[in-house]
Amino acid sequence: MFIIDWWNSLSLASQIFSCIAFPSTLLLIIQTVSMLMGFDSDGDVTDGAEVDLDPDIDDVSADINGLDGLRIFTVRGIVAFLVVFGWVGIVLDSSGVALSITALIAAASGFLIMFLLAYLLRAVMKLRSDGNIDNRNAVGRSGKVYLTVPPKRSGEGKIQILFQSTYSEISAVTDEEEPITTGAEVIVTGLSGETTLVVKRK
Repeated sequence: MFIIDWWNSLSLASQIFSCIAFPSTLLLIIQTVSMLMGFDSDGDVTDGAEVDLDPDIDDVSADINGLDGLRIFTVRGIVAFLVVFGWVGIVLDSSGVALSITALIAAASGFLIMFLLAYLLRAVMKLRSDGNIDNRNAVGRSGKVYLTVPPKRSGEGKIQILFQSTYSEISAVTDEEEPITTGAEVIVTGLSGETTLVVKRK
């Protein structure tokens, strides 16, 4: 078959890059379609893939080099990294570039995309916060945890919530004894400061 012949014609490195590029590209398409259809931007399908990554991934994605609010190591960012890493690796390896240089350029390209995506998402969230959205209107509404909310207001997580006809990703804290992990349903009970939401398990 054509596919088998094509696969066998690839070098081992290109086969590895392909195993990274194709599944991650499919996940990216699912994420994009879900977002366009108004569902969770990571979608129920990708939530399943996300469960065992690291429920406290928000601890890793804290501000880097003083870049306030720039979260790089998110599920979206990791998927984007894998897509770019895989496809750049395939192209360079097929062009005869040395494997060490191919891996280095592919990784650098992936990290660049992660940074650009994080910067873009931060800019979008800033535009939302600078608009007419009043987070007080979120009180009483349900949302879904995107980044784990630490217990007893010991830190901030993120929830995704729909209010004022806008689907937003907003910082949140909780008074509960245990952390509220990624994917959990929550209810907004109040505000902490001007913008941070206080939530509890639904």
